[in-house]
Amino acid sequence: MSLNILITNDDGINAEGLEYLVDHAKKYGHITVIAPKQEQSAKSQAINVRSSFECKKIDKFKGVDTYVIDSTPTDCVRFAKYCLNLKIDLVLSGINKGYNVGEDIWYSGTVAVTFEAVSIGAKAIAFSVYKKSNDGYKYLDEALEYIFSNKLLDHCKILNVNMPEVSKGIHITRQGGCTFTTYFVETSKDHFEQQGDWTAEDSIDKIYIDSACIANNYISITPLTTDRTDLFAFNELTKK
Repeated sequence: MSLNILITNDDGINAEGLEYLVDHAKKYGHITVIAPKQEQSAKSQAINVRSSFECKKIDKFKGVDTYVIDSTPTDCVRFAKYCLNLKIDLVLSGINKGYNVGEDIWYSGTVAVTFEAVSIGAKAIAFSVYKKSNDGYKYLDEALEYIFSNKLLDHCKILNVNMPEVSKGIHITRQGGCTFTTYFVETSKDHFEQQGDWTAEDSIDKIYIDSACIANNYISITPLTTDRTDLFAFNELTKK
């Protein structure tokens, strides 16, 4: 197997998870890294269309062409395609510090990269681990081996992978619901910060849901799609 692989993230060029992903993905093909200059968490699929942004080629990963851009994760993919004119078979995003499950998927810059990848004709995998620990990194090889040996990307274009601190195995899951109760805390006069408490589904009986899967110490692999059409409603409304 030899793929043209683009690696990016939303935690920024200096993130430990990015370096780990680059080191462990080399065996799958030729790698190019394009990552944001600064952390871009919760930027979703935002792009910069109103002003220019800086992009520099840097010497960071041995034997790997690496660029840092002062913009969003999605713009990393767009820069690779529309400026560098790279041929990309697979986009890998992460490894993100913090799970991306349930409704968090909507906001995640890590996962948004995978949606952009599909728009340029590539397939993509997003990787995330528990925010307060790097222990989940060690399951990356297991997750990649499972994905490629079972040819999961033959069945879909996007996979969202969440790796717990301790893993007992792997489950294919579906996206869950809300994972936090949100509230605002005033940090200083006229300044507020969004915070939240974990409330995701964690029942072992619902291990097919991404949040319950990781809560019960299994790696969660969720096939995602970019199509937001409500197919049930579409079929009902177009019946003859």
